Amino acid sequence: MTFKFFDKLSQDFSKLLNDKKEYNVIIEVDQEENKKSFATHSVVLRYRSPYFDKELDNAITNKNHIKTIIKPNISAQIFEIILKYIYSGIVDIENSDVKTIYELMINANELELKELSVKLESYLIEYKASWLKTHFSLVYNSIFNNNEFKGLKIFYDNIITKHPNLIFESEDFTSLQETVLISILKRDDLKVEEIKIWNYVIKWGISQNPTLPTNLEEWSYENFETLKMTLQECLPLIRYFHIFGEDIWKKVKPYKKILEKQLWDDIIIHLMSPNKPVNSLVLPPRIISTSNSSSRTIPTSNLTSTPNLNSTPNLNSTPNLNSTPNLISIPNFTSIPNLPSTPNLPSTPNLPSTPNLPSRTILTPNLPSRTILTPKWQFSTIINKEHVANLSSWIDRKSYTYSLANIPYEFQLILRGSRDGFNPRTFWEMCHGHANTIVVAKVAGTDEIVGGYNPLAWDNSTKGAQMKTKNSFIFSLKNGNIRNSILSRVKDQSGALLYCNSEGQNTYGPWFGNSEFMMRTYVSNFTQDKNCWCYNNVYYKKPIRASREFFSIVDYEIFKVKKPIPNCTIR
Repeated sequence: MTFKFFDKLSQDFSKLLNDKKEYNVIIEVDQEENKKSFATHSVVLRYRSPYFDKELDNAITNKNHIKTIIKPNISAQIFEIILKYIYSGIVDIENSDVKTIYELMINANELELKELSVKLESYLIEYKASWLKTHFSLVYNSIFNNNEFKGLKIFYDNIITKHPNLIFESEDFTSLQETVLISILKRDDLKVEEIKIWNYVIKWGISQNPTLPTNLEEWSYENFETLKMTLQECLPLIRYFHIFGEDIWKKVKPYKKILEKQLWDDIIIHLMSPNKPVNSLVLPPRIISTSNSSSRTIPTSNLTSTPNLNSTPNLNSTPNLNSTPNLISIPNFTSIPNLPSTPNLPSTPNLPSTPNLPSRTILTPNLPSRTILTPKWQFSTIINKEHVANLSSWIDRKSYTYSLANIPYEFQLILRGSRDGFNPRTFWEMCHGHANTIVVAKVAGTDEIVGGYNPLAWDNSTKGAQMKTKNSFIFSLKNGNIRNSILSRVKDQSGALLYCNSEGQNTYGPWFGNSEFMMRTYVSNFTQDKNCWCYNNVYYKKPIRASREFFSIVDYEIFKVKKPIPNCTIR
């Protein structure tokens, strides 16, 4: 027979947590006035948490043989619960609100406390489903790029499939990450009318650019270009040829400047002649089972540019289609506003039998002025041509700024967070081997643009190393309310940059100096937690931010700066 005394064991270890005699690890959590330190024991941490086991190997020991681990992204309240679990195996959430339980789950997963994370995930799904439904963006943004949380992913996949309006009409819809929105737009089983999807996408895009005028009539060419660039990955996923004609004119046309000219021309051609081939890609209709949505499906069976649409299975399988003969007999989108009187043409004396149909071609825009070309220098969502001139002058150590016509470098985009993702490992994979690179990042909630120049090649194969160079620099750029740019050059080249080991590449991106400019995240997404930092002036001459607070970013980009080429352009 085996006797188990787990309760007594748990009680004794709980007492150990409050015993300050034998501790050898300090864990600092939270930020600013909420910062708190906890005295802990390495032997307990190592065997209870694989995360702390690895962290302790890298932590520096002070003269008193105490190691320090800093976790500013975890609140003191949450960490107290986690420490009690580590020492006693007990977690009491009876008086905790749902958001606290959610944050506890996320932090437990980060610290590789799988037992606790899985238990909390199951609890939320079983008992707090209504909260999960109303906080889709908050939760899904956190779990989307994570290999764990399989139960929550199944839960949300069911919502996306059966109840997508819960997502699109939620208060935090516009806070969805672009990658999450793209994954939703790609689905064929999204049970939402296409025009509504268009409206939601426009709403999301505008919300990412709060400086856009609220009145569309006041929009400039630059305003439309801003929206176009923001939605460049989303617009190709809209099923334009399955939007009802009246909606095209009322909802899509006001934003036609963000569409490619060829696409808009093809939309017009399709409205006038549904069976006529078009040059643009025609995506298949989404599978919408509701009768109201089905009645608005636009036939596209003869569009030769999309072979897989010839069978159009959804049109045949829709129960209400056969019972609604008027849908078939409707002329080609008679709801077009410019043709309200077409039915009366036969009774007009001057047109007794042959309507003047060629006049309808006026709807097809052929004027040269409709050709909208993005200037070659509009290559970035963050910086402009003036910034490029500034940066180029700094690279060449000029005392003046190059004129816009004489910028001697090409800035070639390697990575953009909103396009390629915000996981730190993405940076190390895509930038590996690239030398002479500029990093720019847009700070969330401000007009600040910060970054750095690295003349060395990024290397993701090191075991963690400080890199030596005299030519790197960090900076903040003039933008909006930020009236002056700041340039900070290396003063101690021995620690100009830090290249992380494989484990560190899960948390850290570009790292200049001793956190003088550092991109960091504990949730695998630079936009989701405030852990990026521009602080100190140990290796660089001066700080590039006035604030010492941690921050998150809206977007970031890495450009390769090519060697001077006569008459080059910025791509």
